[in-house]
Amino acid sequence: MSLISLTQAMKQLPLVAILRGITPNEVLDYAKVLIDIGYRVIEVPLNSPDAFKSIELLSEKYADIAIIGAGTVVTKNEVEKVIEAGGRIIISPHSDVELIRFSKLKGLYCVPGFYTPTEGFAALHAGADALKFFPADTAGPKGLKAITTVLSGINIYPVGGVSPQNQDEFVNAGASGFGLGSGLYKAGMGLEEFTVNAKKYAEYYL
Repeated sequence: MSLISLTQAMKQLPLVAILRGITPNEVLDYAKVLIDIGYRVIEVPLNSPDAFKSIELLSEKYADIAIIGAGTVVTKNEVEKVIEAGGRIIISPHSDVELIRFSKLKGLYCVPGFYTPTEGFAALHAGADALKFFPADTAGPKGLKAITTVLSGINIYPVGGVSPQNQDEFVNAGASGFGLGSGLYKAGMGLEEFTVNAKKYAEYYL
C-alpha cells in the first residue's frame, strides 16, 4: 500500500483538522466529512477522551489517503503510543529538540510549535518537517510576517485564532496553511455545524 506523504497531503489542501475533544465512537463520522471535502491531515490531540483509540480507528480507515496523528504530544512515551496506534505525524505545542529527534528517528512526520525565530531554527535543525506558529492570535499576521523574513522558505502553519475571515491576512504574511482548532470543531459540536465550518475554511483553497 502506497501511503500519502505530508507534502502531497498539504498540497491537496493545506489545512490540518484538529479534533480536540472528539471521542472514538464519533470520530469516523466527523473524519468522513473532512475526507469528502478534501482534508488530508487529521490531528487528535492527546488530551481528548481515549485519543489513541481514535487515532487507531482513523489510521485503520484512512492511512492510505490521509496523514493521521496526534497533537499536544509532549513525551517520548506518547510518541511510542502514537506509533502503536498507527499514527504518522507528531504535532506539539512547543519545540522540544529531543522529542523532534526521537520522532524523526522513529520515521514520523514532526510539526512542533514555535513562537520565536530562536525556537523555529532550533526545531528545524532538529529535523522538524514544518512549523506550527502558536499561539497565532497573539502575534497576528504582523508577527508572522516579521518572523518569515528570517524563516523564509519554510512551511509555517498558524494555529490559534484562525478564522475564514483572516486566512488571507495570514497567507499574505507567509503562512503555508493552517491548523484549525476551535473554529473548526469543539467537543460536543453537531455534525451539521462542523460540516459548515469545515467547508468555510476549505473554500479559501478550493
